[in-house]
Amino acid sequence: MLSLIILRMFSFQVTAKNNRARAGVFSTPHGNLITPVFAPVGTQATVKTLTPEHLKGINASLVLSNTYHLYLRPGDELVRDMGGLHKFMQWHNPMLTDSGGFQVFSLSNTRKIDDDGVTFKSHIDGSTHRFTPEKSIAIQENLGADIIMAFDECSDPNDLAYSKIAMDRTHRWAERSLKAKTRANQALFGIVQGGVNPDLRAESAIFISSLDTPGVAIGGLSVGETKEEMHTTLDVVLPLLPENKPRYLMGVGTPEDIINGVVRGVDIFDCVLPTRLARHHSAFTPEGRLNMMNATFARDERPLDETCDCYTCKTFTRAYIRHLIVAKELLAGTLLSIHNLRALIRLMEQIRIYIAEGSFELRVPGSLKSMGE
Repeated sequence: MLSLIILRMFSFQVTAKNNRARAGVFSTPHGNLITPVFAPVGTQATVKTLTPEHLKGINASLVLSNTYHLYLRPGDELVRDMGGLHKFMQWHNPMLTDSGGFQVFSLSNTRKIDDDGVTFKSHIDGSTHRFTPEKSIAIQENLGADIIMAFDECSDPNDLAYSKIAMDRTHRWAERSLKAKTRANQALFGIVQGGVNPDLRAESAIFISSLDTPGVAIGGLSVGETKEEMHTTLDVVLPLLPENKPRYLMGVGTPEDIINGVVRGVDIFDCVLPTRLARHHSAFTPEGRLNMMNATFARDERPLDETCDCYTCKTFTRAYIRHLIVAKELLAGTLLSIHNLRALIRLMEQIRIYIAEGSFELRVPGSLKSMGE
């Protein structure tokens, strides 16, 4: 009964297709997601340097937050007691939390994995903690995001033997995650693993799809493999996933990767890149990625991108933004983050229009060029 309620609450409808690329609507308790969609990353219950009003202003519809980081600080029980993530951070649109599996994978020198779970040391104070599938789900239920992830193990994509071990463990943990879940107003996605081995990826896609979760995530990519390996993996996995469920490519979000994902049938993306580039003084433009520290911009009266409708581009010059950077003013990061995120969200808006028109694949080269890849 619980699974039927969840599937009705989180329905997905494909509204247009252009070969394997598709547009759709995924319903959640905090509103509909129009897909394909890009999610800004708010690791610690905030998208760095931006307020919720900034996010609304760039037409963001989904924000991702991080289970591992929020468990450590301020604590998932505190967030629960403050009314959950939506109320805590005052973002009242759809939210997604990851399982913490990737962050634990990143702590390679301080973690120990066994079949039951993972023991690790906090990057903050060195204290010891343990995640199991049941623990990860309990934390995510306390946080209260609309979309949550099954606990998984991300492995070195080039280690075939261990990729098999990690994939099998991920499958068992997905089953345990499903059994541990108690809230009907959260959609649990299973995660496909298997490194870059086509046979493992196919096996994982079939198994995770058989769990009949409201959506399916693809993990373990953009972690050191080549672009060709990523594309080959997506070519294997995506045709094996259910047509009537959204597909989420985790942690992948350069303009090139988004377009190559959409071509193959991906619906949801997230990435820290736009705000990270902003903190390093870079901007997406039709001319390519601009390093705004460059002295050539000192007297440049143009906006970052004359075609962009974001607050930054409608209000400020390149010269002003460079001045802020040189003066080490925090506003520089805010203005560049607004622009970079809006650039990707505009790209998604354009992609949805092209899919609806049936012209997306004809527009791909121009779309890539327009984002400076």
